[in-house]
Amino acid sequence: MKFLRRMFPSKYENMASNTDFWNWFSANHKKIWKAVHKGEKTEEVFFDKMMSKLNQIKDGIYFLTGMYDSRTAELILTADTNIKNIVFVEDLIKSAPDIDNWRFTALKPEAKISRFQIKMENHTFSEDNLSFFATYDENYPDEIDLTIVYDYFNEAEKEVIINGVYIYLNNLLGELSSATIIDHLQIKGSSPKNAELIPISKLKDYLAWRESEFEQKYQHKRYSAKKDNWGSFEAALSNGNPYFAIANTTILEWNHKASHPWILKIEIHYDGKDHRGLPNSEDSYIMNAFEDELHKVLIDTEGYLNIGRETADNLREIFFACKEFRDSSRITHQTISRYSDQLKIDYHIYKDKYWQTFDRFKHY
Repeated sequence: MKFLRRMFPSKYENMASNTDFWNWFSANHKKIWKAVHKGEKTEEVFFDKMMSKLNQIKDGIYFLTGMYDSRTAELILTADTNIKNIVFVEDLIKSAPDIDNWRFTALKPEAKISRFQIKMENHTFSEDNLSFFATYDENYPDEIDLTIVYDYFNEAEKEVIINGVYIYLNNLLGELSSATIIDHLQIKGSSPKNAELIPISKLKDYLAWRESEFEQKYQHKRYSAKKDNWGSFEAALSNGNPYFAIANTTILEWNHKASHPWILKIEIHYDGKDHRGLPNSEDSYIMNAFEDELHKVLIDTEGYLNIGRETADNLREIFFACKEFRDSSRITHQTISRYSDQLKIDYHIYKDKYWQTFDRFKHY
């Protein structure tokens, strides 16, 4: 590519759908192609407008662009490794029309060449100075816990080195794999004496093998919570405000937690200043209605397990453990949108194969 750039969007006029976005792009594709090809007036002709259009479709979609070859421009949409936004990037690219001299790509792809380098300040990251080893914990056998060893690691430049290694991995693996497969990652300058150092060029094969083993082990695991027991928990926070939680105590003892490795955490912010951090009756009613609707679409036997919720200090958090991250994000976003004028809601999706998020319930 002649140039590559990531842009951060800002809000302007409303754009209702993916179709609206591509209608706009189709109407302007020749002018945009010319700007990308020449590398001139890109802010004026392309980037500023693209920022607003993408942000109206979904917050958190970014883009890269440049020439794929001498005649074809490429638009890469990226979630910047944010799990919950991957599906919206993919959906938007799937709805793209065929446009002459344009190529559309969902998520940053892996490097097209077998040997490449990433340069950052006075460091060069490559196959020649990067390797890795895996750490195994018998208590968490399905977790992929990796340490990347960089030969020239030093504490004084730790931040630069970590950023450089992450960019290298993003290019080596592609955005989707780098964001979704590795559970824990460390970056060091050396390895324990008993660690087996593996060339970084073998990382893709290693991750493919671990992921295949994991999928075969858990692909048919399903759960029904009809007869489960629920427990309630009460405590006082350090500021004296009350804390209330309810949790499915039966499912927290399940032996196949890793089959539902994605944690969906929904946050509802409310004003509880007159109720010691708890919601008033009106907010409680609306929050309960939202939660009831969510339970109707995130169904246990389809791979979405309701773990419980916590309420305290102007915040309610609702937790699900999910088999996958795409539909859970899409469904949650759609449900939240129906309550956007009544509640302040956000959500996050992250991997936690052994549900360590919920260890705190063991202390109540």
